[in-house]
Amino acid sequence: MKRPQGRGLESARKHIASCLTELESILKSADFLRSCFDESCEGDIDDKTTASGFEPIGFDAMLNSRLSAPTPPRAIKILSWKKAVEYFVKLLHDLDVICSYSLDPHLESLLRFVVQFQKSQPDLVARSHLQILNHVNIVEQLLLVQDGKLYGRDPFFAVINKAAALPEATKNHDIQKNESFLQLGMVVIANFLNSDGVGDSSLPNKLVMNLLKILCTNAAWQRRKLGKFLQDWRVIYVQLELAFRNEYGEVSSSSNDENTCMKIFQHILLWVEEQTYWIAFRFLILGFELELYSTGEYCMVYWYLYAVLIKLTEKTHLMMAVSHDTAKRKGKKKKDSPKDLARESRIPPAVLFLQCYICLAEGLTMMLAALRNEIPVFHSPSPFNTEHEKFVQHFELLQRACIPDHVSYPSYKESTTHARFSTLAMYNYFKDAQRIAKEVKSSFSNDPERLAELRKLEQVAEHNSVAQNIICRLGALDPSLKVSFEFSHHPFFATVVVKRS
Repeated sequence: MKRPQGRGLESARKHIASCLTELESILKSADFLRSCFDESCEGDIDDKTTASGFEPIGFDAMLNSRLSAPTPPRAIKILSWKKAVEYFVKLLHDLDVICSYSLDPHLESLLRFVVQFQKSQPDLVARSHLQILNHVNIVEQLLLVQDGKLYGRDPFFAVINKAAALPEATKNHDIQKNESFLQLGMVVIANFLNSDGVGDSSLPNKLVMNLLKILCTNAAWQRRKLGKFLQDWRVIYVQLELAFRNEYGEVSSSSNDENTCMKIFQHILLWVEEQTYWIAFRFLILGFELELYSTGEYCMVYWYLYAVLIKLTEKTHLMMAVSHDTAKRKGKKKKDSPKDLARESRIPPAVLFLQCYICLAEGLTMMLAALRNEIPVFHSPSPFNTEHEKFVQHFELLQRACIPDHVSYPSYKESTTHARFSTLAMYNYFKDAQRIAKEVKSSFSNDPERLAELRKLEQVAEHNSVAQNIICRLGALDPSLKVSFEFSHHPFFATVVVKRS
């Protein structure tokens, strides 16, 4: 697996398959080993450290307990034989997932792969094979980053070039030597647009490499790092935007060379902003995985998630339009057919996918706000901290980075204070989410991951639509009605359960 440029992955899969076969044989040997002993083994065999159930010969399992000090860290309990085999089976499956990756140079596909891989909660050993580990005077080359390049073969500038849909001109000349960029007098621009693709000293290389390394860590560490990392992306965006305004201002007519530079700036600004909101989205949903939110805080969390998703969807749509325009210009089409024009006017499936998220987040926000405003039990104040303090605790890192702009606790209160069952009955956001999920399924027939996600979203939308109708009809009139939330269908969109006590 450590061979450069992923050349050993196919061979590694064969070894993994062989190891799994051997482990299966080892599991089958348990009954035979136990039958070799005449006397019966006391206790549950699942807790024993050997397949036969008897103490291992020549090894004292309690040695670490006797030698360890009585203070933390405590002696580690040795895994039982069955759990040890299960551990290696899972580890091998996780490594097989890594080896089966196609080494796609597209950044979006790579980020999706790493996030999807993390959902299986892989062990540290499996996750470490994706990262680049820096030691003193030693760099252990692993899969994602080798010699400052993606998979050791794709320069990060080329990867970012493709992700940001930069014009073809960026490939034909050194941007750093362009007079228009030199006139900016900003080190950040020179660093950001370093197109030599060598090493990892340029700013975009560091940003993307650090993002990949963070996404390969465990969920708790990942969330803490992403929250702080957001500020780096935001600072870069503000600096780039300021430089762009100082250089170009409101000028509409310029030379062809200046036009190219201006387009490069616009594409990079849009790409940085899209990545920033994607990181913010990831930061928020990790809170559900780590169970950081209580039921009374769901309203503010879904409201903030809705605000981030609105901006993410907007930037994603713009990036797709820019990519389409760049590809169209590259193809040099002289005249578009009516079919092409109709296709361009449609909302891309990836954007509709995000709009399904938006509808669910908005629907849950309004439902929770109405429950809080109408039923006193949902608005019971905490004896430890106020709602404002909870808002700050959960979103302080986002607020510091101004993500999104003009989002604050007063704006949250203003958006949810007037929610009532009567207003909730006027519009059902869950029906919109259900409709979008059904319509967009066909577009992802070749993408099993997103297809499975859409099925989950559809289930949540269907259940919540029915629950909303019941709450609106009986909520204020029936005091025996109990409303609870569970995550049986989706990991971060709650399913509302309505029962009579």
